[in-house]
Formats: sequence, C-alpha cells, structure tokens
Amino acid sequence: MSTSLMVSKMQASAAERGIEATIWAVPEAEAQANADKADVILLGPQVRFLLDKIKAVAGDTPVEVIDMMAYGMMDGAKVLDQGLKLIGHE
Repeated sequence: MSTSLMVSKMQASAAERGIEATIWAVPEAEAQANADKADVILLGPQVRFLLDKIKAVAGDTPVEVIDMMAYGMMDGAKVLDQGLKLIGHE
C-alpha cells in the first residue's frame, strides 16, 4: 500500500510541474519484464537488499534505492527529483 501511495504522490508532483511521466510499481518477480520499459528504476527502502539483483537485470537503466526519509514522509516530489536526477533532468 505504501508503494501505491508513493506512486500516486509522484504522479501528482509530475502533473503539477507539467512533466509527462509514466510512473508505476511492480513486484520483484516482474522487474526483469519491465526494466526495458523504464528510464529509471527506484526501489523502496524496504527492498534495498534487492539492489544488486535489480541492477543485474536492468541493463543500462539507472537503479537506486529511494531516500529513506523521503519515502517515510511520502514526499513524492523529492522522490521524483531523485529519479529525474538519475536520468540527467534536474
């Protein structure tokens, strides 16, 4: 549920800024099937132990763990900024 809420908050932040973005969440089992559709992959802090595994299937797609404070506060704007920075859009 917290992941769905974060997705919603990130989508709202993107819309407020006029950023066209598709933001979605998938379970670990679907990560490889979705990696080629993503410009960036952000992992919730609760699954940070999967970082190396997801990097291995992500190819050239940047992968990072969401800042724990931003996630805990459900700060969609800050998490969106984190993702944008990874793909060179600051």
